[in-house]
Amino acid sequence: MRTQNKETQAELTPQRAKEILLEGNKRFVSNLKVNRNLLQQVNETSEGQFPFAIVLSCIDSRTSAELVFDQGLGDIFSARIAGNIVNEDILGSMEFACKVAGSKLVVVLGHSKCGAIKGACDHVEMGNLSTLLHKIEPAVNAVSYDGERSSKNPDFVEKVAETNVVWTVGEIKKNSPILREMIEKGEIGIVGGMYDVETGVVTFYDDVENMTEALHEELAGKY
Repeated sequence: MRTQNKETQAELTPQRAKEILLEGNKRFVSNLKVNRNLLQQVNETSEGQFPFAIVLSCIDSRTSAELVFDQGLGDIFSARIAGNIVNEDILGSMEFACKVAGSKLVVVLGHSKCGAIKGACDHVEMGNLSTLLHKIEPAVNAVSYDGERSSKNPDFVEKVAETNVVWTVGEIKKNSPILREMIEKGEIGIVGGMYDVETGVVTFYDDVENMTEALHEELAGKY
């Protein structure tokens, strides 16, 4: 597999970047990982890096973006934080990835059975974790559900996890004028999706930007 370089990165469109990730996930699920010479990639990236995407995912040990998308050294930036939430540091990292380093796609990747989402559903208060979980509260409160609204209800947890991805995409666009302008100009794309820890399959949302606008309108003035 060819190491990403300045020329191959420049040729990519946001749509093609998304397709590359989905193709890699299909290989991962089929246990057909591309044969890479990682030491060679160390040498080829020693003078610079040209990743085609930045993936924001959870710290969950089962959700390594490089593995689930079958990518090698220098292919993607990987930002990981519990609950795949966004803050100023993550936004700054994304701005560097896209504006400075040339990445073409921002991915917000949630996952099933997420411990951080469960904690937010249960309104857990514990040290610094509380500050992080509060960032998931908009997603918890946005989910209309008549049944048990806690981590004891797997269906509710998954709905909150999905909503949290949509909310995070909106927060990125809202709080980063740099990324928002690049998205509007078509220089980069942004997509949200979910990783299934039982199957290894990643599913991207087809209409995440419209979903985001609707969610933020619903919660306008509350957060």
